[in-house]
Amino acid sequence: MTIKKSKLVIAIDGYSSCGKSTVAKDLAKLLNIIFIDSGAMYRCVTLYALENGMINSDKIDEDKLKSALNNISISFKFEAATKTNETYLNGELVESKIRSLEVSSHVSSISAIGFVRKKMVELQQKMGETESIVMDGRDIGTVVFPNADLKLFMTASPEIRAERRFKEFQEKNENISFDEVLENVKSRDHIDETREESPLKKADDAVVLDNGKIGKEEQLNFIVEELKKRDLIQ
Repeated sequence: MTIKKSKLVIAIDGYSSCGKSTVAKDLAKLLNIIFIDSGAMYRCVTLYALENGMINSDKIDEDKLKSALNNISISFKFEAATKTNETYLNGELVESKIRSLEVSSHVSSISAIGFVRKKMVELQQKMGETESIVMDGRDIGTVVFPNADLKLFMTASPEIRAERRFKEFQEKNENISFDEVLENVKSRDHIDETREESPLKKADDAVVLDNGKIGKEEQLNFIVEELKKRDLIQ
């Protein structure tokens, strides 16, 4: 498959646990371009805040976090042996840590902080200045790359998304109930949709992809067809 322009930018937005990162990774591999998991960046900031005592109960020490923000280094590496993307926080592999329920329970609140979003958006835009990329998140098509070549908005019911997350926790042998996971999904939706800074919403020119009842291959085929319609690949 060949890209028909010098720099292709694909923005994938949508609700939590919609499989945005999975389809974005698969698409990046197919097109041989860079995948950037913007959600993992906010999870890294959340993990850093948790590990450094900046979150107590539901209260965030924003002054302390703002002062420490420039000390947070986030990078991504593609592991050829396992064909997986890995997330590093200040040089430490944190892929598993940032997917914990504790991080999930606080990431939307961290993401709603203006100075955090501003910093992450700056980093994300720099990543897309010189190379073709596919990036997923909550505000990629509306804020980070409003002129993206293709914008997708992924969705599925809260119950379907919670079931996916619940299975992931079961596979890790974490003692968490389905109801806890469902409540977390609904809570994150509410925070993401109602925050003042870059709330989650579909860009006017985004294509909706409801993946509640379709598999990874069908999703990938759907996106490839959208790219072909726009004469972006051949």
